[in-house]
Amino acid sequence: MRIVVAEDLTLLRDGMIRMLEAYGFEVVAAVDNGPDLLEALLEHRPDVAVVDVRLPPTHTDEGLRAALAARAQVPGLPVLVLSQYVERLYARELLADGNGGIGYLLKDRVSDIGDFIDNVNRVAGGGTALDPTVVSKLLHQHELGQLTPREREVLANMAQGRTNSAIGAALFITEKAVAKHTNNIFAKLGLQSSDDDNRRVLAVLRYLDG
Repeated sequence: MRIVVAEDLTLLRDGMIRMLEAYGFEVVAAVDNGPDLLEALLEHRPDVAVVDVRLPPTHTDEGLRAALAARAQVPGLPVLVLSQYVERLYARELLADGNGGIGYLLKDRVSDIGDFIDNVNRVAGGGTALDPTVVSKLLHQHELGQLTPREREVLANMAQGRTNSAIGAALFITEKAVAKHTNNIFAKLGLQSSDDDNRRVLAVLRYLDG
C-alpha cells in the first residue's frame, strides 16, 4: 500500500516511516511542509496520506489546507490527519465533503501501534477513523442540545466507524439499545438512517458542518 507522510518533526517523521514500512506500507514520499505535501499528493496519488495539521511555513493549518486542496483535485483521496490539535474550521470541511476515507487522530492519544495501523488501513479502505475528543470538540460548536448525553456518546462512537455491536460493547449496553439511540439521533437531526456506518457518520458530519 502506497502512503505519503507529512510531518515537520524529523524524529517523528523518520519514526513513522520505519514503523509504516515495518507493517508493509510503501512510503512514496515524506515531506515537512504544506506546499511539498500538496505536490506529493497530486504526483503520487497515494492509497492513503498521514498528515500533520501544522506544517511550515506558518505552522498553522497548512497540512489540512493541502489535504483539502488535493482532495478537490482527486476526490476521495484518503487522508488520515494525525495532530496534537483540532483545527475546527478545516476539520469540519475535510470531514463533511463525503468523498473517500477520512480520519482525524490526536498524537497524544495514540497508545497502541496495532490500533493505529488498523486506522490507517480503515481510512485507506474508504472508512472513517475519528478520535472521540475530536468529535467532542466539533460537536460543541453546534446546537445539539436536543441529544441526550447517551446519544452523544453513541454519536461519538459512530464517528469512529464502529458497528452497533461494537458501540454496545464499548458503552456496556445492548445492540438493541444502540439501534434505538441511533434512530433517535437521526430523527432529531433530520437524517435518514443507513446500514452503512461510514455513510451514517459522513451524513452526521455534513449536518454538523451545515
